[in-house]
Amino acid sequence: MARVLVIEDDNQTAAEIAAALGDHGYEVACAGTGREGLLKAATEPFEAVILDRMLPGGMDGLAVLSALRATGIEIPVLVLSALSAVDERVRGLKAGGDDYLTKPFEFLELTARLDVLLRRRTGATREVELRVGTLEMDLLTHTVKRAGQVVELLPREFKLLEYLMRQAGQIVTRTMIFEEVWHYRADEPSNVIDVHVSKLRRKLELPGRPSLIETVRGSGYVLHASD
Repeated sequence: MARVLVIEDDNQTAAEIAAALGDHGYEVACAGTGREGLLKAATEPFEAVILDRMLPGGMDGLAVLSALRATGIEIPVLVLSALSAVDERVRGLKAGGDDYLTKPFEFLELTARLDVLLRRRTGATREVELRVGTLEMDLLTHTVKRAGQVVELLPREFKLLEYLMRQAGQIVTRTMIFEEVWHYRADEPSNVIDVHVSKLRRKLELPGRPSLIETVRGSGYVLHASD
């Protein structure tokens, strides 16, 4: 069971995050100030940190993050912040954050992003081939097969499928896809993701086989790990 440290000064928010992560299978410890959180992170074993950007007591989230990195602590850090401006997000990432989630947020997205960060850490060795059920992707030749049949994909469709395969079995939100595949943040509603997923789903279809990509209403998409 992965241990996660939540550094959040609002007791109710911290309790809600801890409950959501606990339901998701994580073991959670909490700290209410930057100094307390830094001490815990430096002296106890954790697989990830969820760090509030605005903390009281003279040590805000960016200061905690900088101190962690300066002392050689490289565990994944997900920064939470009510500051949604792009330059604030960039500051958080440049300070050493691995991801940045703007408040208010859905707990589904929080747990999904945390899952992704931990999978990145455990899968540091770069694969040359991905397999999900009968779906195969060769990352060197950029070829895709389903049940042995070649599937012709455009470059963006290939990147989208690669991302979905890496998160197979997990719900990913539209925002996460925008950031990881399109590499920018979607501040306005857009159907571009729906259009690309729909085209990709059709290309992956096989007669008599179920659809691999499911739309989860109000949440995002999931690529089923078996078919």
